[in-house]
Parts: sequence; C-alpha cells; structure tokens
Amino acid sequence: MRTLVLWDIDRTLLSIDGLTAEVYAAAYRRVIGRELQAFPALAGKTERAIIIETLRLNRVAPTEELVGALADAVAERYASRSREIPARGRALPGAHAAVRALAAEPRVIQSVLTGNMRPIAEWKLAAFGFDEHLDLRVGAYGMDGRARPPLVDLARRRTAAVYGETVDADHTVLIGDTPLDVEAGRLGGARVIAVATGVSDEAALRAAGADLVLADLTDTAAVVEAVLAADGPRPAGRRDAPALADNAGPPMREA
Repeated sequence: MRTLVLWDIDRTLLSIDGLTAEVYAAAYRRVIGRELQAFPALAGKTERAIIIETLRLNRVAPTEELVGALADAVAERYASRSREIPARGRALPGAHAAVRALAAEPRVIQSVLTGNMRPIAEWKLAAFGFDEHLDLRVGAYGMDGRARPPLVDLARRRTAAVYGETVDADHTVLIGDTPLDVEAGRLGGARVIAVATGVSDEAALRAAGADLVLADLTDTAAVVEAVLAADGPRPAGRRDAPALADNAGPPMREA
C-alpha cells in the first residue's frame, strides 16, 4: 500500500504576507458594497469557514448564495493579482527538498489538504514550483467543507478514484503547522507531522496531539522516514524509520 501525504500549504510549504487580507477586502467591497470592518484569524481554517466568519463578523447573514458570491469574488481578485505571489511570498526552508525527496519515493502519493480554495492553491504552488511534485487531483480544498477533519477522507476517496487504491489511516500522513491541522489528522484518521513554521510553537503542536513535531522541514531524512514509518525499516544503508508513537500526543480521538 502506498502512503498518501497531504500537505498544508500556508506556513507549511510557503508563506505569502498580506495578500489574502487585501484580496478579501476588495472582494467584500465588490459583493457587499461597503468596506470590510473586521477580518478573522486565518490559521488552520478552510476558505468556506473564513468566508462565513468574515460575513458574521461584519454583521452579514452568511446565506449559501452570498458565501458562493464572495468565494467567486475572492477567486477572481486573486487571479488578477496572482503575478504578485512570487514577490510577496517565499518557499519555507527545507520545503522544496522534502517534497522532491518524497516525490522520488515510489511508495508515496503527494497532494494537499489546504484551507485554500483550489484555484488559489494552484496559483500559490505553481508560483514556487511545488505543483510538479503534487497530484492536485486527489487533494482536498477550502471550499470542499467548513471543517477540516472530513477532508482527510475526501482526499482518500479521490485517491481511490484516481489510482484505484484504498489508503488506510496508517498510510495517510497530514503535514501542517497549526493545531487545527493536527486536529484534522487526528479526527480524520491520519498520522500527523507538525512543523513549527507558523504561528504555533512546538509545545502547542505537541499538546494538540501531533505524532511528530519538527522545528521546520530542513531535516529531509527525518521527514521522509516519518512519512514512511508505517512500512517499517528503510532499505539497507539508510536509517530505520522512527516510530511516530515515540513522539505521540494524546490517543487518537473518535471522529
């Protein structure tokens, strides 16, 4: 059985400062007809949840029609500014090497589980050259649902449809940078590698229940070995995969 790796994007693989808030302000003004007065924290949330929270914070009832209209406006505004992404952002340390190393493993399928809606995810990944190593057909995206945990199984179902393979929880790995990413993996049925490259420190990620917490992605071997831990020891000449349970947080909770 191959292992499905689901990468978070923002603050895990890359960082883009300020652009999302600017895009939302312009999209809100276009759809609602007035200035955006309040904007929620973004870390670990899906686009659908962010849109709903944005509307509620600004005292607008989040009807499905309005949520869809604002999502379309956000996507259109992001498209018009997608050329700014390389200048406004950066790939995070070790991210390219980790993704390339996993792409070289025949036992791995890589995709994303991200709060971004799919077009925005594609623009961000392409801007920094990550897209060539990820199969975005089997990913799960920010307009697929309001909560993240169900997106893990959605990605597995999409993987089964594309590859004809069923992937179990032991062979599903979510890599992210927030306690909500950790929760998605724990409740959705995946092993979780957390990286302290966002707003949450290692202690917070460990407390949330991540199986393994890394400062960042610069130790490529550690990332690859943790991903392949379910398959046992690596080939001769390479270090054995560490058991993630050695760094485990609380036991798996029921979804």
